[in-house]
Amino acid sequence: MRGVNVVKAQWIFLLVCLIFLAAVSLPTGTSASSLEPEELESFLDEVVQEQMEEWHIANLTLSVVSDGEIVTAKGYGAADLESGAPVQPETTLFRIGSTGKLFTWTAVMQLVEEGALDLDTDINEYLDFEIPSHLEYGQDRGETEPITLRHLMSHTPGFEDYMTEVFAISAEDLPPLEDYVREERPARVFPSGDVPAYSNYGAALAGYIVQVVSGMPYADYVEQNIYEPLGMENSSFRQPLPPNLEDDMSGAYRYVDGEFLEGGFEYMQEPAGSMSSSAADMARFMLAYLQEGELDGERILAEETVEEMFTEEFTVHPRLNGTAHGFIHTTTNGRDIFHHPGGTMLFNTAFYLIPEEETGFFISHSGGAHPANGDIFSRFMDQYFPEEETDQPEPVVSENAEAYSGEYHQNRRSFTTVDRFLSLVFGVVQVDTDEDGFLTVSLGGESNRYSEVEPGVYEAIRENGRQDFGEDFRTIVFSTDPHGKTMLLGHGPMSYSKAAWYETFSVTIAALVLSVVFIIGSFVYWLVKAGILKLRKKKTLPARKPGAVWARWTGAVLGALTVGFVIQFLMESEPDPVYGLPESAYSSLPAWAEVLDLIVSYGIVFSALAAAVFAIAAWIKSYWRLPGRIHYTLFALAGLVLSWIFYFWQVI
Repeated sequence: MRGVNVVKAQWIFLLVCLIFLAAVSLPTGTSASSLEPEELESFLDEVVQEQMEEWHIANLTLSVVSDGEIVTAKGYGAADLESGAPVQPETTLFRIGSTGKLFTWTAVMQLVEEGALDLDTDINEYLDFEIPSHLEYGQDRGETEPITLRHLMSHTPGFEDYMTEVFAISAEDLPPLEDYVREERPARVFPSGDVPAYSNYGAALAGYIVQVVSGMPYADYVEQNIYEPLGMENSSFRQPLPPNLEDDMSGAYRYVDGEFLEGGFEYMQEPAGSMSSSAADMARFMLAYLQEGELDGERILAEETVEEMFTEEFTVHPRLNGTAHGFIHTTTNGRDIFHHPGGTMLFNTAFYLIPEEETGFFISHSGGAHPANGDIFSRFMDQYFPEEETDQPEPVVSENAEAYSGEYHQNRRSFTTVDRFLSLVFGVVQVDTDEDGFLTVSLGGESNRYSEVEPGVYEAIRENGRQDFGEDFRTIVFSTDPHGKTMLLGHGPMSYSKAAWYETFSVTIAALVLSVVFIIGSFVYWLVKAGILKLRKKKTLPARKPGAVWARWTGAVLGALTVGFVIQFLMESEPDPVYGLPESAYSSLPAWAEVLDLIVSYGIVFSALAAAVFAIAAWIKSYWRLPGRIHYTLFALAGLVLSWIFYFWQVI
């Protein structure tokens, strides 16, 4: 009996050890296979309501899939505030913006499977018009490598990008796809395959290639080859929506001065972002990708194609996540994430796939509060797929940090049109060093410190949890762009080039304000002086030189035109409270307004040049006393500075 008891005790001891080992090896979160619908819904309800209150969101929809099933699909808020109709996750449509690009890339890969397309062939082989083979900006405008579909998918075709005329609220303001790709083609400003710069035009061009090669309109192709096989009955790229779906479109609301204001239907180029969809439909799309291209016996892609699409195809540095055949690759809590955000003027969307956990997460809302989507997903990841705690290395101060200091402008911008001026407002990154010598990076009012991990490579320092302003800049790498400027790179399809001192926001705005104030101030001074003389009924002395009269008239014209420029600028740059952009960004200006813009801009330049000539003549021929000549010279100089700003920033 004693032997039996010893053996029994040994088995009990072994069992206790196994239980202990299992316990210590269990993750602190919940695995994908144990996502319980009720518990998940309760968790999301709390997080979502918190974000909706914080950001004043009127309506929101989301879906989560895991282990081959839809775990939850839910709507929050009202699809129509007037009637109070709730958001229905199965049928209520939201505009998903650039997230719809994933359908363009899926269509491209379907045609690659058929042998109709090749990712590494010059796209001119598929187009019925030609993309130039040379660069159209910079000192070196020689021949460059052809653009391929792989470049379009990785956002490295080298096109400039525009921030205006991306959206429209009238069908008349949106050209057909075939006209858009021809007539609105942006300039090639970088060699293809070199610089990551997110490109809406590149995605639209890929969709047009699908249209040309398949022989059917883009929207028809997606419906027949993606929607129908997956049973996505509440999705469409069509604008306006077809009659059977238009009543299901969610209202688009923005919170302004204590109330929700509703916007209209937004139009944009189909392949780049015109898709409307429901949370349930997007759940089916997620399931198809997480199940190697198949759903309910219907296949949209081969297994090896899906595997390829989940393989990173482009990155500028081994430490940076890049793009994977249209998906943006990142890591969250140690998991590989393949995602794509989307935004219109009124809607914000996020789409995440976590293949190793067989989980997908989709969320969309109206209101323009894009941080809410990321916050909700981060909370979801921390709850169910937490990051393992690791020892953080001691931060390292870089001796070269000061060399990178300066202002950086995003390369997703215009280089050759008036849109270039917007690079001073959107996506400006400030790099500096703090009092301890650490590199600091600031964007959007938030800042973080960085530790050097190798020359030119820095990791964000997180002393108290997450302090970074976005996953794009957890790691940054400094390089040199093709134009010889220092380039800052982060995770994803974006890059930033260092601005020269005369391109910086502070210098440009200071020069603009000082020149305008001096010109208008002088103009007002001359008007007041003339008025006082007239009231006193005094006759001005005749000009000693005839040219002085023309000089004064030239100054008056320059002053009046500058006043007109300021009035135009203020009127055309005033953002609409609902759409958040100036009306000129999404609606065509009247013909008379465009002509007036040209008259004012060129009038200022020509009158400034004339004033400069008269300023020289004033010194040669002694038009006025010394103070008068100094004043007029400074006036002409202010006009030249304003003219240079117009020229450099492509206003003319």
